[in-house]
Amino acid sequence: MAITVAALLSLIVFAVLILPLTVSKVEENLELFLFVAGLSAVSVSGQWSWHLTVDAFKDPVFITLAVFVLGIIFKLTQKRFRGVILTVSRKTGLRPILFLTALVLGLFSSVITAIVAAVILSEIARTLGLTQETKVKFIVFSCFAIGLGAVLTPIGEPLATITISKLKGPPHYADFFFLFRILGVWVIPGVIVFSVLAGFVKQKRPSLKLKKDAAPSETVKSMTVRALKVYLFVAALVFLGQGLKPLAEITIFKLSGYLIYWANSISAVLDNATLAAIEIVPEMAVHKIIFLTMGLVLAGGLLIPGNIPNIICASKLKIKSSEWAKVGLPYGVAAMVAYFIIMMAVLPHG
Repeated sequence: MAITVAALLSLIVFAVLILPLTVSKVEENLELFLFVAGLSAVSVSGQWSWHLTVDAFKDPVFITLAVFVLGIIFKLTQKRFRGVILTVSRKTGLRPILFLTALVLGLFSSVITAIVAAVILSEIARTLGLTQETKVKFIVFSCFAIGLGAVLTPIGEPLATITISKLKGPPHYADFFFLFRILGVWVIPGVIVFSVLAGFVKQKRPSLKLKKDAAPSETVKSMTVRALKVYLFVAALVFLGQGLKPLAEITIFKLSGYLIYWANSISAVLDNATLAAIEIVPEMAVHKIIFLTMGLVLAGGLLIPGNIPNIICASKLKIKSSEWAKVGLPYGVAAMVAYFIIMMAVLPHG
C-alpha cells in the first residue's frame, strides 16, 4: 500500500474517532458523517466493486426491519405490558423481576435487537418506580447484559451486523449463527452474572403504581426515523470497513489478541460497531476475533457513549454520565480483567 494512501486512510480513521466526540454537529449527524467517511475510504483505497455496493444496501435490511417491526409491536402492547409487569412484581417481589428483566432481555436482545431491548428496559424501570440509585444500578447492569447478548446474531446490534458482513467470505464464511458458535460460551455466562447483579440491587420502598409517564411516547414517525438511521449507520460501516481494510491489514491484523482486547477499552467512549468496522480483517484467526469482540462489548458498558442501549436508557431515564460511570467503571473493569485472565488461559496466544 502506497504511503500516500496509508496517510489518507489514517486521516479518515482519526476523523472517525475524534470528530464525533469533539464536534456536536458531527455527533448529531453521525450516520451521515460515517457514510461520507466510508465512501471516502473506499475511494482512497480503490476498493469499489459492485459486490460491495450490493452488500452495503443489503446487509442492513434485517436489523432495520427488526428494529421497526418490533418497535411497532411494543408500542401497540405498551400499556398492557406495563400492567403485566406491575402484577408480576407485586406477586414475586422486586428482586426476581429485576433479575428476570436483565436475563430475558440480555438473552433475547440478539433476537429483538439491542435497541428494542433498551426501550423495553427503560419502560420497566419507569413502571417499577425505582429510586434513582437503584434505577442507575439496575440499568447499568442490564445494559451490560443486553450489550453482551446482542452480539450473538447479526440482527442484535450493528456491531454484530458489521462483523458478520466482514467475515462472510473466506476463510470463515460466517453465517447467521457464526458469532453464537464462537462467542456463546463467553457471552452467556456474562449475561447471567450481570443479571444476578441487577437482581441484587437494593430498593427501599418501590412505588408499584401505574402512573401516566411524563416521558413522551414514541410515535410511528420517530420509530421510522430511528430505523432509517440504523440502516444508514450499518451501510456506512460496510463501506468504512472495506475501505479501511488495507490499513487494518498492516496495523491491527499484526497485533496480538491481548493487545487488541485492551486497546478496545476505547469502546467506552466510541461506538463499538464503528471500531469493529475499522479493526476486523477477514483473515483474522478466530481467537483474535473473540478477543476483539469481547473487548468491544465489555468496554462498551463502562460509560454512556459506549453502546446504543446505554445511550437510549440514559436519555429516557435522565441518568447522568457521572452516575453511570460510578457503577459502570468498577464493575466493567472487573469484568474485563476476569474475562482476560480466563481467555488468556484458554485461547491461543498471539
